[in-house]
Formats: sequence, C-alpha cells, structure tokens
Amino acid sequence: MSFDPITIASVEVGTSKIAVILAEYSGDGFLIRGWGECRAQGMRKGVVVDYAACSQCTAQALEVAKQNAEAESIDRAFLALTGGHVQGFPSEASLAVSSPDNMVSAREVSQLRQLALAKELPEGRTLLQSLRRPFRLDGRMIRNSPEHLAGRRLELGYWLMHGDQHLISTAMHMVTSSNTPVVEMVPSSLCSGRVVTSRREREDGVLVLDIGAGTTDYVLYRYGAPYVAGVVAVGGDHLSSDLTTGLRLSVGQGDRVKLRHGRATVQCRDKAQRVWLDGDGAIGDRQLPLVSIERILELRVRELFEVVHQSLGEDFSPEHCAAGVVLTGGTSKLPGIADVAAE
Repeated sequence: MSFDPITIASVEVGTSKIAVILAEYSGDGFLIRGWGECRAQGMRKGVVVDYAACSQCTAQALEVAKQNAEAESIDRAFLALTGGHVQGFPSEASLAVSSPDNMVSAREVSQLRQLALAKELPEGRTLLQSLRRPFRLDGRMIRNSPEHLAGRRLELGYWLMHGDQHLISTAMHMVTSSNTPVVEMVPSSLCSGRVVTSRREREDGVLVLDIGAGTTDYVLYRYGAPYVAGVVAVGGDHLSSDLTTGLRLSVGQGDRVKLRHGRATVQCRDKAQRVWLDGDGAIGDRQLPLVSIERILELRVRELFEVVHQSLGEDFSPEHCAAGVVLTGGTSKLPGIADVAAE
C-alpha cells in the first residue's frame, strides 16, 4: 500500500546546540532530506532556563532544516530529551502459571505485563519509555514471548524512564510553537545508543556514554535491547569550568585551553613545561603549566565515569558487557578519555 510522503523531524535540544534532521517517509523507508543546527541559548545542563531564547533557537534550527530540505512544513516530530531530571527505576512482577499442564497462556503474559507496569511514578513525573527486560520462566531467560512454554513461575521486569512533567512540557512547547506537532518523546541516550552500536554489540552487551556539554546520557544494552538508561548532569562544560577556576582564567578561556591543550590523563612529566594562552580584554597573554591542565581534567573525567558507574549500580558488570564501552558526544574527542574509560 502506498501513500503520500510525509516529512518527519528528529529534534534534539541540547546544552550547546539544537539539532534537527528532516526525513521523508513514503512507506518504503526513510530518505534524509536536510538538517539544521543552531547554537543553544537559554540552556543549562540540558534544561531550559530561558524559554524565549531557547525557543527562538529551536525555531531557527527547524527553519534551516526546512530550507535545506526544501520542505514547506513538517508533518510530525520526534523529540529527544536529556537533562538531569530524566531518571529511571526497575519495576518487576511475577505470577504462578495457573493451567493444569503448566503451559503459559496469552492471558497470563498480558496480566504479567500489566503488573510489571503498575508501579506508580513519583508525583510531578511523566513516563518517557518502558524498557522491557527478558521474561524468566522458572529462572530461565526467555527473550521473546513465553506463551505456550511450560513452567511454574513467570517473571518480568521493566526499566521505567521518567522526567519532570513541567520541564518536558516546556521542551515540547518549544517545538510545537513552530507549528511542528510532537508525536513522541525519546530519551537522547536511546537515540545515540542505537546509532553508534551494531546489532552484534547490543547482543553481546555494550555500554554507550554520550558525553555532551552539560550532561552525560548513558544506556546499557543486554541481550540486544536497552536494559538501563539515564542521565548524569556532568559534561564537557564542567571540565572547562574546572580549568577556569583552577587556573584563574576568565569566562571562555577555560574552554579554549581544554580544546587546545586538554587531555584526560596526565602525560606531561616536566613540571616546567608551559603553554601559551592568548589574552582577552580582562587578562593578558600568559603561560600555563601543562601538567596542571592535564591534572585538573583527569580528576573531573575520572569523577564523571565514577558517577556513571554508581548510577548503573549492580546492573553493570564486565561479564554482561563483552562489547565494551562506546564513547560519543563532543567531549569524547578529548585525548586520552578512552584510556580512562577502559580503566
């Protein structure tokens, strides 16, 4: 069956930039038609703090994408969400198989799904995604439906991702105010994780860290599907801020030092080695000890990975992560950061 092509937008409102990709869907697949980008204003740690400024940037990114795609309008949009308010928790349920022959029925599968999803969210929260984990039948893992299999006890768990309803509503309104209807919201971690990993890696188990400017989005894959996902409010801006404070730099200079001379591990062994920093209106040209730059950055990078590790808790273990860790996002370009992650 064929139908008229529709224009779909993928929108991500991040701390440092707002990105839009437009695709045409005609029933046979997607055709990328254009993209737009705008430097974010009014964002902090993935959260809108100045609606007017951020809304204007969002509208500009959408308009640039439409111009590049030669599209008059956007039929629907998918909004990728980040921010420290995006959290998750496990919700599990079990039931005894009731049939005389111990055969799992469709009714019991449906009942178990409802029980596993019945846990209430905290007040003021909105459900974003329900990540289903494998079924277990008498302790045996069942990836697909356990219907018509024999057993005595059936178990199922979900990882429920939720966010602050007011912050989510604000992010949605920034897109819908540009006459672009939002049909679904997706945590950014799931978007980036799907793009940067292969099916084999997801089957083997892989952890993806998307290290942006204000946040780090993470998703752990097990058995081919997302198992745990979340956000920690630490990103590349924190590295720049540490340099600004530790080296007594002006605003903006910390970021330039990070980009020009930054490294996630201390490689410099000569304490006398220095690098030049071009001055600005507040501070003149000066030399900075390279070892101090690297030491400040290493401390923060190690702290970042430790915070993610604590957020994952017992769900992360090397035996369930055979494909390793994949780093993406702007801060992943910092030299030496992969070595710290490997440790």
